[in-house]
Amino acid sequence: MARVAVIGGSVGGLATALMLGRRGHRVTVFEQDTRQAGDDPHHDFFHWPRPRVPQADQPHSFLAPVRTVLRAELPDVLAELLARGARDYHEFDWFGTPPPHRPGDEELVTLRTRRIVLEAALVAAVGRESGVTVRQGSRVDDLTLAPGRPPRVTGVRVGTGTYPADLVIDASGRRSPVPRWLVAAGCRPPVVDSHRTGLAYLCRWYRLGPDGPREPGRVKTGSSAPFALAGVFPSDNDTFAVSIVVSTGDPTRGALRDPAVFQAAARHFPACAAWLGLAAEPCSPVLAMAGLDNRWTALTDDAGPVVAADPAGYHAWTVRELRPVFDAQVTGDRTVGERLAEGAPPSDHRAAALAACAFDDPVVMRARAQVRHLVHPPAEAYGTDEVERHLTAWLTAHPEFTPGHDGPTRAEWEAVVAAPPPYAVEPSASSG
Repeated sequence: MARVAVIGGSVGGLATALMLGRRGHRVTVFEQDTRQAGDDPHHDFFHWPRPRVPQADQPHSFLAPVRTVLRAELPDVLAELLARGARDYHEFDWFGTPPPHRPGDEELVTLRTRRIVLEAALVAAVGRESGVTVRQGSRVDDLTLAPGRPPRVTGVRVGTGTYPADLVIDASGRRSPVPRWLVAAGCRPPVVDSHRTGLAYLCRWYRLGPDGPREPGRVKTGSSAPFALAGVFPSDNDTFAVSIVVSTGDPTRGALRDPAVFQAAARHFPACAAWLGLAAEPCSPVLAMAGLDNRWTALTDDAGPVVAADPAGYHAWTVRELRPVFDAQVTGDRTVGERLAEGAPPSDHRAAALAACAFDDPVVMRARAQVRHLVHPPAEAYGTDEVERHLTAWLTAHPEFTPGHDGPTRAEWEAVVAAPPPYAVEPSASSG
């Protein structure tokens, strides 16, 4: 049994503490926020400022690995998450009647919920765990270390007190002070690989009325323009978010903070227009998030661990299992950021055809889902003879297919932004 200190009591810190506690370890979570999630997701979501967690009020869809881990490790949390309003969505739900089952299909499920609902379920579970203590309003000020080559972390310091630990886990997020503390203590600098995404995310939350439809029918949740992506995130308890993504250098980004401009622009994307047509009521301002990095921090460099608490085996596991996912995300965000900044049309005909074909063909949808849910890399999922046959058949049946966008032209977009209140610039026929 080990003594474990976890720095940060958000989703990552709580889940880590819970799984360690259930393995018999004594865990203390140090969280500087004095609040935690409660029983009312709407109140928590709209009345709990999280300046250190900018993604907290942005839309989320938790992919299959999250659900798989919860089902295997924390089934009570998954059950409570669903009881609090989260919804399962299988990729084959698009077709109404699912295709014949294949092994692994059962894993291709998204949890549709706001992040706060998952956090609340974790808070409730942690509260029932005798081996886990959460210290609200406790900011960790430093690490305690024992000398050595390399030094060894022995605990944390909070105010004037110290808390010994056999293992310290940093779950404090992208602004973590831990690398700075390690250098100040004489360790070699951690290895940081950081990539700015160049993307700005803006969203607004809506709530469906009690008597109206719950969804618009068989409508895709994503749309695009050469300079913007837009989509809908169906969520828990009759809520959904409309999201628009633009380049951080887009001169119209600031105007989208105006709710009327945002909603008028969103209506030019078919996916958003379909959901906004359900007479849903807006229940938030426009929420923005930018300045994001894809960041990889390693406590091992070419000379070995920079601190003794970083087992070489763990580092090797992260490089083998997680680094490919990180690298793929960096590449994907860079490609999207550059395309949106340039307003460029799609250039990969096969990729565009696969994306379109997936919504007609369950075999290609399965491959798409395997990539989306991180089950297989794209080359493996899409590189089979079966997928190639189905794609070829689809292209033969759709000889007119060319990569394109279903969202507004730049001229239509500029007209929305420049229009006087109430921004009643209607989509034209060319907008889909």
